[in-house]
Amino acid sequence: MMRPKQAVVAWLLAGSVLLSVCAAWAAEPSAPAAKPSGAPIKVGHLASLTGSEANFGQSCDRGVQIAAEERNAAGGVLGRPVEISVVDDQSKNQEVNNCMMKLIQQDQVVAVVGEIASSNTMAAIPTAQKYKVPLVTPGSTNPEVTKRGDYVFRICYTDEYQGRVIARFAYKRLGTKNAAVITDQASAYSINLSKIFTDEFTKLGGKVAVEVAYKKTDSEYNAQVNQALQAKPDLLVLTGYYTNVGNIVQTARKAGFEGPCVGGDGWDADTLYQIGGKALDNTYFTNHYTPDDPNPKVQAFIAKYKSRHGAVPDAMAILGYDAAMVVFDAIQRAGATEGPKIRDALAATKDFVGLSGTITIDAERNAKKNIVVVGIKDAKQYLKEAWKDE
Repeated sequence: MMRPKQAVVAWLLAGSVLLSVCAAWAAEPSAPAAKPSGAPIKVGHLASLTGSEANFGQSCDRGVQIAAEERNAAGGVLGRPVEISVVDDQSKNQEVNNCMMKLIQQDQVVAVVGEIASSNTMAAIPTAQKYKVPLVTPGSTNPEVTKRGDYVFRICYTDEYQGRVIARFAYKRLGTKNAAVITDQASAYSINLSKIFTDEFTKLGGKVAVEVAYKKTDSEYNAQVNQALQAKPDLLVLTGYYTNVGNIVQTARKAGFEGPCVGGDGWDADTLYQIGGKALDNTYFTNHYTPDDPNPKVQAFIAKYKSRHGAVPDAMAILGYDAAMVVFDAIQRAGATEGPKIRDALAATKDFVGLSGTITIDAERNAKKNIVVVGIKDAKQYLKEAWKDE
């Protein structure tokens, strides 16, 4: 059930999206689309289907697959069906190049969607650049990603923005002043997000009392949590991924910490709630969407996803869908399947109405996006705030 404040925020969100949704509907043809024919246009999906980030990869792939089905039902791309070739990099950075080579040389894809993890996306960029195959990441938020080549794009916001919002929310909304920052030292995403948070939080007047590191392969976190709590923080900042976050929060609650915990979009997976349970009360994270969004297209996607997979889609499913749709749209506008032409069309993407917001690619090949703050209560998320810069 939505609380009064949440209902107000939801209706504000509705007002911001209805015009664009109506415009999109108005542009849709009323006549049935012609059935696509001919050789399929192959698009790759580089994903962590197994391993430590499997929740992300599996959710993203479900979104990509739904996008392909819907595009084919609407006539395909350039009158041809689209076909998704998915490879599993096992959440291992060292597997990425082999996967990219398979997609490009064996499967002969014309573009690649992926990866979610920033470290893995960066490992894929040299191959994408060498073969001039556009690479569109749904969820790699590390700012460094799109600086590594002109064939790489992202359709999510960056950590430069996300990290600042986390810090402002913690300082201005939660009223916290003394933070302990706990970072996955093997994750480019976590390291960078911690740095951005720290810079903004201290700029606002807060203090980072202690910085603690762990590895995502660690099996227990008592030493790190004890080190953090010795500084007597009123806030824990957890910039890693869902499995580690769930275990760290559980450990912190057992050690007596009752204050808020905050983090980024790396939290968003069902595994977080399975591990953290009730311990996740009074925790918050930034994200790309919320199931509370009243946008009819979002709600239709949620219904379809739930009917197939028995769960509400996380943000990675939403972003996978949007990334694939942006790629299909670019190929259509390019009028060709050559990499350089698709690259140019991707760079020209403007006001594309996606499930995660309206997408315009800027000169640095990044998308400027909306951001929401999600709260957790009784192992369920709710919309805490649709963030507006102050």
